[in-house]
Amino acid sequence: MDFGTIELDDQQQKFRFEIDALLDEHLAQRGPERRRFGPHELVDPVLVRKLADRGLLMPSWPIEDGGAGLDRIHRFIVDFELRRRGIDGIGSELVWSAVKRFGNPDLVEELKPKVASGEVRFCLGYTEPDGGSDIAAAKTRAVRDGNEWIINGSKVFTTAAHISQYIFLITRTDPEKPKHRGLTMFLVPTDWPGVEVSQMQTIGDEETNVTYYGDVRLPDRYRLGEVNDGWTVLRGPLDSEHDFAQKTDGLTESMGCWAMERTPTYAAFDATVEWARTAIRSDGSHPIDDPTVRLRLGRVAADIEWAMCSLGPLGRVAGAEVNVRAAAELCDIIGPEALLPYDADGAVDGGDVERAHQFAQATITYGGCVEVFRQMIAQHVLGLPRPQYPGSKNLVPARSL
Repeated sequence: MDFGTIELDDQQQKFRFEIDALLDEHLAQRGPERRRFGPHELVDPVLVRKLADRGLLMPSWPIEDGGAGLDRIHRFIVDFELRRRGIDGIGSELVWSAVKRFGNPDLVEELKPKVASGEVRFCLGYTEPDGGSDIAAAKTRAVRDGNEWIINGSKVFTTAAHISQYIFLITRTDPEKPKHRGLTMFLVPTDWPGVEVSQMQTIGDEETNVTYYGDVRLPDRYRLGEVNDGWTVLRGPLDSEHDFAQKTDGLTESMGCWAMERTPTYAAFDATVEWARTAIRSDGSHPIDDPTVRLRLGRVAADIEWAMCSLGPLGRVAGAEVNVRAAAELCDIIGPEALLPYDADGAVDGGDVERAHQFAQATITYGGCVEVFRQMIAQHVLGLPRPQYPGSKNLVPARSL
């Protein structure tokens, strides 16, 4: 892996300054209440409009399609600056690749300009209340009735469903087939009769949703791909979500980088360093004067850099582990005031450290539980056999008594 930096030319630097100015101006106008926004999606409609006006919601699309026609470097600059501020709009892009490839042509043409303008956004309807990270174990049923489908079931952690217009929904259409075979994908409008979106607050001070489907009658035009071949449709967005390691034009974007930049850990680290430089102890010294404090901050900084440089499943696991470990270490360095929330007197840098600590606990589940990625590492990197768990069909029978 090449750890060398890429030097931006004058035009690329100018573009980055323009993006910086746009985002900084907007976030300054939003004020402190922006801390209440979750980092997963572009939830602020004003910012969505500003980005859409410049084609930056779909920056790689041609200008005539509502995009910005950016190359890989310029696209990375946009992504980096958004994520550096805790903003991530990746969901719609993940889904659109599948919609474009497998969707009804009329539906694709109808949605395309609305996706570019921000009028249409997608969310992921994967996880079920009793399914965990095993997406293929979906029980939400879709039964064909003429040219319609009747959908019943529920999904959990349907993040951004409350601000999305469509749910990229995986359903069970043939319970007799093997679990990866009897699945069909749909685009379900969130305002369709029978669809209910119920918001759920997390410990990380963000919002996700439970979505319910009660006798939802959906026309077949909203089906994506062939019946019972939903896993094929799902694999593109799922693989992209599971592996952000890409390298083109000399630029590598690791999943560890994605996992770190989209969390409040960066802000919490900067806030802790500033606290160490300015806080005054009882003996008149600053915490940064203590070599132990400097050592601990250095270890956190090294951890963050290590996680950011880790690719694929390794980066996903490293990012989650470092988020949890770093947030705890920063809180311990500062002491009790680190746990004051954002609206409390004396909160460190407005509560960035406390928010990072809350948010870090959930990073082990985003994009799939880290245990799934550990299995990927074991099987596909280390070449170990597939694990056998209690209750699996391949267990050795118990001895007769």
